[in-house]
Amino acid sequence: MPESDPTTMLIAYDGSDEARRALTYAAELLSPRHVQIITAWEPMQRQAARAAGAPGVSVVDWNADDDGDPAHDEALAICREGAEIAESLGLIAHAHLVESTGAIWSAIVDAAEQLRPDVIVTGTRGNTGFRSLLQSSTADNVLHHAGLPVFIVPPLEEKDD
Repeated sequence: MPESDPTTMLIAYDGSDEARRALTYAAELLSPRHVQIITAWEPMQRQAARAAGAPGVSVVDWNADDDGDPAHDEALAICREGAEIAESLGLIAHAHLVESTGAIWSAIVDAAEQLRPDVIVTGTRGNTGFRSLLQSSTADNVLHHAGLPVFIVPPLEEKDD
């Protein structure tokens, strides 16, 4: 039987311990060859406008600054870090920044539609109880909206002393 194209994973990477753990587990358990590392980011101007939420609050125009958007620079560094980790695990990594115009899960799903991976990999913070009622889970939303297999890696369990 002829060998098919290699399996490609899209790995949502935000620089967190949970994202590193998901990347490592996926490399070990799924044995992919190619990975698409994506980091979703939101421009500072949009973050400031959302945070202000009140009329009369001025918003800094980051586009006018020659130094660029600090949120973009940070996201780029995080994305490169994810690609470097993937390559240190023996994978062929391609890094992508995805500008988020809404929820992070939506940016991940949109990237998956463009990059057409075989599986999406994401970590989860594992919020439970009251906190889970206040915060929607990115991993849960990706799972329900992607239309692809999703490999979700839970956080490490905290041991009681």
